[in-house]
Amino acid sequence: MDMDSQTAAQAIGAILAAIQIRLEEAARISHVATACAQAGSIGEDVTLALDIEQPVHEAGRLLDAASLLNRLTEGRSTWDRR
Repeated sequence: MDMDSQTAAQAIGAILAAIQIRLEEAARISHVATACAQAGSIGEDVTLALDIEQPVHEAGRLLDAASLLNRLTEGRSTWDRR
């Protein structure tokens, strides 16, 4: 399946929006964990902080996908010039 640069750009934009959502979720969790730590809720703060791992992991994989799409699109435009 061929993907033109406009389609790739739209897909990358959607992926970047999804990354932003995951990172905002991680930031919200971080704020709650910090508040728990400041309130002296030992243990609960660390338990909450561990919930950051999943959205950060997902953001990383989404970034990998955006990077791959970008490389494929750049490569295709180079091949088309031959």
